[in-house]
Amino acid sequence: MSGETTVALVLAGGIGSRLYPASRGDRPKQFLPIGGDRSLLARTVDRADFADEVVVATRPRFADEIEEHAPDADVLVEPDGKDTGPALTYATHRIREEYGGSDGDDDLVVVTLPSDHYVGDDGAFQKAMTTGTRVARETGGLVTFGVTPERPETGYGYIEPGTKREAAGEAFHDVARFHEKPDAESAREYVDAGYRWNSGMFAWTPEAFLAAAADSPLAPLVEALDDGDPEAGFAAVDPVSVDYAVLERAATVAVVDAAFAWDDLGSWDALDRVLAPDGDGNVAIGDHRTVDAADNVVVSDDKHVSLVGVSGLAVVAYDDRVLVVPKGEAQRVRELVALLEEEGSF
Repeated sequence: MSGETTVALVLAGGIGSRLYPASRGDRPKQFLPIGGDRSLLARTVDRADFADEVVVATRPRFADEIEEHAPDADVLVEPDGKDTGPALTYATHRIREEYGGSDGDDDLVVVTLPSDHYVGDDGAFQKAMTTGTRVARETGGLVTFGVTPERPETGYGYIEPGTKREAAGEAFHDVARFHEKPDAESAREYVDAGYRWNSGMFAWTPEAFLAAAADSPLAPLVEALDDGDPEAGFAAVDPVSVDYAVLERAATVAVVDAAFAWDDLGSWDALDRVLAPDGDGNVAIGDHRTVDAADNVVVSDDKHVSLVGVSGLAVVAYDDRVLVVPKGEAQRVRELVALLEEEGSF
């Protein structure tokens, strides 16, 4: 393959434990039809039509199921699940080998997309991805996509934009600083200051990313990949996010504005933001009835769920499991999952 090539890299190796019990150890959330008729993974692959090629990266235990959701995509299986840092390093290296042409790069840009996000369908997503691709190719730097916040959200990381620039006719900002998930007061300050949400979507040339990764805690993995020994490389590094390992340390990072409806479907309270409520403010997936119940999230597979006289809850019934949690504490489901994992029952 030669010329300017764009590869959409869809990450589908996580589990999404905060969406328990719908999401389980053998059924990650990207395989679920949350907020739509088709799985999150299938919808992510559909909107990657801005790219010349689509590659889905996953871990070994999910590999056989990818084709059901993404029959036309290539599948790349990671040796081990160690968070997004190792996953993206391995995948970028392999994509360079497979799609980079005789010189190993050849104007190739990789655009990385998590498979578990909600994105509005208005064409703005494709425009933003095309802009990010052009900026990555023109600048030779790393590009992240920043979403304009709709609220002071404590569950997302933030990007502080710096100097405004232009490349290939496209506007972007230098990244002044990345900020970890804030407390409520800091989140309000970030929104007022014009910071962006860190969407977890990126664009880069393999040359730019692998050079940055080689100067990071992922250096042993890059070296092992160059030597053709990915298993040894994964064994030599700890689980780490790509933001912490690479993006926050890189010398040149740009942020492109992502002017589309977006949500990270990380916990059950997120459904309030992506599903239409009934007259009482309840949002639901599956068969349900409510009496004098308001502002609840109700989700089930093939079970009927009834709520009477309650408000502000997430009630989820999947398989032989039922979860009840106040929506305001939906993030704490990860604490429950940690206990279940210790017992071997997740």
